[in-house]
Amino acid sequence: MEPTKQLLLNLLHEQTSPLFRLVSVSDAEHVKYRSFSNNIVAFHVGGGYVLSVSHNLRTLAPLLRSADQRHFQTILSHCTSEQAATLEQYYKLDPKTEKFHAAIRNSKSFQAVQQIFKAIKYDNRWETLYANKVNQPHLIIEFEEKAFYKQPLLTKQFPQERFFYTPKQGIYSYILPLELKKIWYSADIALYKIVDTPQAIIEQIPALPISYEMLLPPQKLICLQAAPNSMLGRMINESRMEGLVDQHSVIPDGLGSTYVHRGLRYLLKGYFRFGSSGAPYVIYDEQAKQFKVNAIQSEASPIQLSIKNDRKGNFQYVNAIASPFYLIRDELAKAMA
Repeated sequence: MEPTKQLLLNLLHEQTSPLFRLVSVSDAEHVKYRSFSNNIVAFHVGGGYVLSVSHNLRTLAPLLRSADQRHFQTILSHCTSEQAATLEQYYKLDPKTEKFHAAIRNSKSFQAVQQIFKAIKYDNRWETLYANKVNQPHLIIEFEEKAFYKQPLLTKQFPQERFFYTPKQGIYSYILPLELKKIWYSADIALYKIVDTPQAIIEQIPALPISYEMLLPPQKLICLQAAPNSMLGRMINESRMEGLVDQHSVIPDGLGSTYVHRGLRYLLKGYFRFGSSGAPYVIYDEQAKQFKVNAIQSEASPIQLSIKNDRKGNFQYVNAIASPFYLIRDELAKAMA
């Protein structure tokens, strides 16, 4: 039995889709200094729990946007007097926020600050910034209309700093703070939970229940990902599982450390946009008459197509590797209990 047309359309529509953006936010409560980085696809699986990939957590933040006084003094203690003087020149204390904020105006200054952090081996991996409460992950939910899921009463429960309007895009954005709950680097999966948010708001957010079934090829799945030319749009496309991979990849993280992707993966063929990591693969449960998420997009395979033997700038991927939730079925269920 095939899913109805409406169920398929529900995966795409802003009022019913479980697909969102996950970003790292600096100074979330202070709009004057607030900045967004590390944008990636994520999806809600119910109860305020959000899933995405983990490999982006080991990438490096391009710049430390702010630091409280204690953290800033710790950084200075690892610097030479010349390095400390440079950082004090480009980070200014705001008595209202009680933080030092970056005041960098040009690329030359930006590079100078970057070099200092690199020289002192400052750990600016996103995972570490979250652990040190320098940055915080947030879920962004966006609408063409102002009301949060067309619920004016819920909209009023958002503090002013947690929603904003972008005139150029015609989009109202709501940001919900997250807590990073669990990381499975071997499976390339990370679990977050919405925090400091009324339960009525969380219950309004569409979700995909999880299927822990281990599928075998050949198999058809639906990939739900961002639209080809915009993270604001969504796209569904049929993906064919052509095989299984016993993955074992050693990944460098930019600070001289490594982590390993290990375990079974689905080998899929279809269309995968540049930046599709974190996209859910859904299957239709005929008995429950609903879609369930079975796997998560881990990585696109190397570029398959070329134009005049030149692959530069060609981001057309036709193969991908996905992590089935079967890999972490017991641990994930326990973490969400």
